[in-house]
Amino acid sequence: MKIKKSYITALSTMLGASLLLVACGGGSTPTNSGSTTAPGTASPAAAKKSDGPKLNFRLAETHPADYPTTLGDKKFAELVNQASEGRIKIDVFPASQLGEEKAVIEQVQLGAIEFTRVSTGALGSFNKQYEVFSLPYIFDNDNHQWKFLESEQGTKLLDSLESSRMKGLAYYSSGARHFYSKKPIKSIADLKGLKIRVIQNKVNIDLMNALGANATPMPYGDVFNALQTGVIDAAENNYPSYFSSNHFQQAKNLILDQHQRVPEVLLISKVAWDKLSNDDKALIKKAALESVKTQKAEWDKFEKDSEAKVKAAGVTITEVTDLKPWQEAVKPVIEKYRNDYKETLEAIEKARK
Repeated sequence: MKIKKSYITALSTMLGASLLLVACGGGSTPTNSGSTTAPGTASPAAAKKSDGPKLNFRLAETHPADYPTTLGDKKFAELVNQASEGRIKIDVFPASQLGEEKAVIEQVQLGAIEFTRVSTGALGSFNKQYEVFSLPYIFDNDNHQWKFLESEQGTKLLDSLESSRMKGLAYYSSGARHFYSKKPIKSIADLKGLKIRVIQNKVNIDLMNALGANATPMPYGDVFNALQTGVIDAAENNYPSYFSSNHFQQAKNLILDQHQRVPEVLLISKVAWDKLSNDDKALIKKAALESVKTQKAEWDKFEKDSEAKVKAAGVTITEVTDLKPWQEAVKPVIEKYRNDYKETLEAIEKARK
């Protein structure tokens, strides 16, 4: 995505001015906080952490306040606040209060919003290398995926976001994605002709075509109404999103095909990142990585709880006992993009061994 240089310069100047106001005690503090100020008297070593400018930042989150990624965001904000002895405050805004993912990413690029947590599927429209995560069946399971994410190539992908005016801080869990529909889905054949909502990137469109469905890209927040009104017939996501979004109320048929494992990314605007001191950069990066443990634990709990609740709500769930037909059907999609993501796919294969 191209952004006019003059616009970026203007926004950067405005951000710099706002940060200066906050550092001098000016500016307003958002009321919707996801962090707490550490009480008590700082030790001499900790006092040095509070010598720098006071900074107030915002973190945009698509999911509700009790969702695992939001809880990870809040843990991150808490850790930053504690490590800086209250000098750096990050306010978490859940439930798309600051906008849907695509719009938020654009604002992050400009520095108008400092932090966000987004799906790597959405990042594909801003950084081509992230479209690799939308390729189907490239990960065998969550352990395989995390072995890759924590590898040198996984870190390299985070760092590659700098070319898109963002700084990747950490990955978060998002489990496996499955199809759900208003009508019964028992096999690949049942997907044929269905209008299925997908994350807005071209790999997902090719994936739907390979399965005989019609891809309908749209923001996550529009899916419930689209299912309700018949604009789409189906969608796809993980258990927690299927439950927390109430999509199960409109699409009561779920097939556990595990076609994708699309991780989340916690990131900061490069405009904001470049204005930080080296010490603050290290502090923020460390807090982001430490928050992953909390997010993963919350994810595991919420995933099990979501599964139980949609079953109790009467959702018809179809287990896929043999994934080979699904994997064969989508092989052309992987081959189409293999050369584009050769290095990453080789690293993913290496992580499998």
